[in-house]
Amino acid sequence: MKKLAVLGATGSIGDSTLSVCRHNPNLYKVQFLYAASNVQKMLALCVEFKPRYVGLANQQASEQLKQQLQAHNLPCEVLNEQDVLALLGSEQIDSVMAAIVGAVGLKTTLEAVYAGKEIFLANKESLVMSGALFIEAVKASGAKLWPVDSEHNAIFQSMSPALQATIGHCDLQEAGVSKILLTGSGGPFLNKALSEFSEITPAIAVQHPNWSMGPKISIDSATMMNKGLEYIEAKWLFNANKEQLQVIIHPQSVIHSMVQYQDGSVISQMGNPDMRVPIAHVMGGEKRIKSGVDNFDFFSSNDFSFVAPDFNRYPCLKLAIDACYEGQHATTTLNAANEVAVQAFLDERISFPAIAVVVESVLNQLTPQTISTIDELLLIDKIARQSADDVINRGITC
Repeated sequence: MKKLAVLGATGSIGDSTLSVCRHNPNLYKVQFLYAASNVQKMLALCVEFKPRYVGLANQQASEQLKQQLQAHNLPCEVLNEQDVLALLGSEQIDSVMAAIVGAVGLKTTLEAVYAGKEIFLANKESLVMSGALFIEAVKASGAKLWPVDSEHNAIFQSMSPALQATIGHCDLQEAGVSKILLTGSGGPFLNKALSEFSEITPAIAVQHPNWSMGPKISIDSATMMNKGLEYIEAKWLFNANKEQLQVIIHPQSVIHSMVQYQDGSVISQMGNPDMRVPIAHVMGGEKRIKSGVDNFDFFSSNDFSFVAPDFNRYPCLKLAIDACYEGQHATTTLNAANEVAVQAFLDERISFPAIAVVVESVLNQLTPQTISTIDELLLIDKIARQSADDVINRGITC
């Protein structure tokens, strides 16, 4: 059995990962569970899976968890941040589900990469922020990288074994690939009048029509920034240039992405919109395993439709695509400003359209620079967050 670490264990990807573990109890030993601050949910997971190690990033929550574990006589060792990084680099861990949302997931994911672990990558910000540095670290360490995002996993499954074996360094043209078609649902506001966007509330925006996700990702889906971040991620995962990447809106979320070949063929990966499907694919490795998801019923499905994205409706998508080709300083800034803006919207400090306004304002302050270290990226991230806060505090209305 492989020893599994689940980073982001109490979130939606964590839920799906542990569900796959329940359906395949002989494949993985849940060795380490890590999350932000949800004491009660983490305690319930410890009761069920009995991991050897556990951690919460919030110090107060970590102390509460330690007391709860003692009260329930559970022998789980509670780790601090430095111990977490050491554990991820040790022989105690074989495989890592990297599912911490946001930039905070970069440090832990990279530690697992440096140690040459098997990485199930669900934290898209790792590639959005660190791009070339991340891919080169994977190559240098010999880490095994599996894309978990439904779109990137679909692209991966639609590629030849030769391309799958060279993830991060694919030669798409040599392999006969003409274009990667990255699909997205368009979110809950695909047909909403633009004049009504200022009336959108957080409670409305988190109601995704097809997927069950956390609040931050749900808002990103509504603005299609999520697709923009996935676009950047696809560039790095598959070594794609601008002519080889295209975003297509597919409202039904059944075709998760496609690869178009030079001979005219298009290969797609399809299935019900449930993250357990791509998670089961990567966790099974070379073998198809149970996911717990029902087979797709073709006879009860809606017709498939495809729409070109409207950048007036989705300005965040355009900002992300443009930043993708400006450099890592731009994509790191984009990601940081967006995280701050989305949180401000969730806190009802700014309007829904103002998310894009904040991000664009911060990007307009950029000074192009070459990035060679993670510390430089983290400094850019910090500056971008402060800039976004400054823009919001000056009073953005839209």
